[in-house]
Amino acid sequence: MDPRIVDRLRCPVCAEPLAEVDTGGARALRCARRHSFDVARQGYVNLLAGRAPHAGDTAEMVAARADFLAAGHYDLISAALAAAATEAVDRAAGAYPLVVDAGAGTGRHLAAVLAALPDATGLALDVSKPALRRAARAHPRAAAALADTWQRLPLADGAATVLLNVFAPRNGAEFHRVLDPAGSLLVVTPAADHLTELVSTLGLLRVDPAKADRVAESLGGRFAPASASEHRRELALTGPEVATLVGMGPSAWHTDPAGLAARVTALAEPVRVTVAVQLTVWRPVEV
Repeated sequence: MDPRIVDRLRCPVCAEPLAEVDTGGARALRCARRHSFDVARQGYVNLLAGRAPHAGDTAEMVAARADFLAAGHYDLISAALAAAATEAVDRAAGAYPLVVDAGAGTGRHLAAVLAALPDATGLALDVSKPALRRAARAHPRAAAALADTWQRLPLADGAATVLLNVFAPRNGAEFHRVLDPAGSLLVVTPAADHLTELVSTLGLLRVDPAKADRVAESLGGRFAPASASEHRRELALTGPEVATLVGMGPSAWHTDPAGLAARVTALAEPVRVTVAVQLTVWRPVEV
């Protein structure tokens, strides 16, 4: 693991610094109090202090998501994040910028950001082991760690130059603690008409009209918005791609699977779908 990343990691048990060690042919991260965390052969490290609240996406879900993203359907999000992260790093002007993706999934967005930032390293955080296996290989300057973003993050205070948060939970207190005071938090949320063609047809959850207020509330007064931009495009999808897209959102957990599958199968291809998201740049404030 890149020593520049390890240097900013902290033990999830005692918050002491970690160092990479050889444990007889395998690698591990270990603190001075000898709490040890194995680096899996797939490249990610488990930095949970206890058990994960849930297992996250399954291998099948992750594979489908990887195929969907590889087709370029959400590249507009990656491009927007890369542009905003470049501005954020220029503004912070620190050495060895670290980009942390909280809820990184397969790491595709993180990889795009790192491709635009040749001096940066990246850390993907997620609770899904199948996702982390891919995220650990997403980019040569990226590492991946199993971590619950609702708990204390395994990072030093002020460790991250840029925090990415794409359709993922937000832990305002921890985001504020681990973000450099000159850093930026980039939050991607659905716009009001995101996937609008599928909402009534498939019975999906509608975007909460108070979404912006809920995002601000989740950040707990620890951040102030610096800018916001909307990004949209129309997709032409196959039935299986629609099923994957629905499975990537909250409706997957609130809709009868059999009924949803039947409605997706009945759709005429290609299925025209609007992708509409908002990217908000948040900056930390003193609390």
